[in-house]
Amino acid sequence: MNDTEAPETPVTTPATAAPPLEGDPNAPQDLAAFKHAFRRHAAGVAVITSLREDGTPVGFTATSLASLASVPPLATFNMARSASTWPAIAANDRVVIHILGAGNRALAQTLSGPAEQRFVGDHWAPGPHGLPVLAGVTSWMVGRIVERVLVHNSAVVIVQIEEGGMGENDDALLYHERTYRVPGAPV
Repeated sequence: MNDTEAPETPVTTPATAAPPLEGDPNAPQDLAAFKHAFRRHAAGVAVITSLREDGTPVGFTATSLASLASVPPLATFNMARSASTWPAIAANDRVVIHILGAGNRALAQTLSGPAEQRFVGDHWAPGPHGLPVLAGVTSWMVGRIVERVLVHNSAVVIVQIEEGGMGENDDALLYHERTYRVPGAPV
């Protein structure tokens, strides 16, 4: 080596590299890194509801809700096109977006459980356009789907908000490390 060459740096794996995925120790590193990182990314919890073509209510718990613009009021959420709710979201032009609070943990679990059990009970009622509106949520918004962007086996759904309502104020419901939580002390 002469004075102008940099010493060769050995390639090492950081001690903090993501461990193998539970249940699949042979998962590729990119998938393991992705899943481990997003488990540590706290996200607010929402529920998206709509109707099948036959009028049957459908819905799912989502942590991908985001505001896109305020004028016009646009929101987005992501979902897998293999999800049981996707055919209704693909066919219907309207959805209801529900924001959940700490008191809605059971509702979040119900709407992420078996599809045939999600609307059993009195936790919802028909709202605008006959869409299912969940009871006791902190807020809800009815919107018209303005675009569906297909990305691999998923979709980004863009919704223009048309109306909505407010429920009781509550602490935020978060999803972090595969567990529902409420915010801790301010930092």
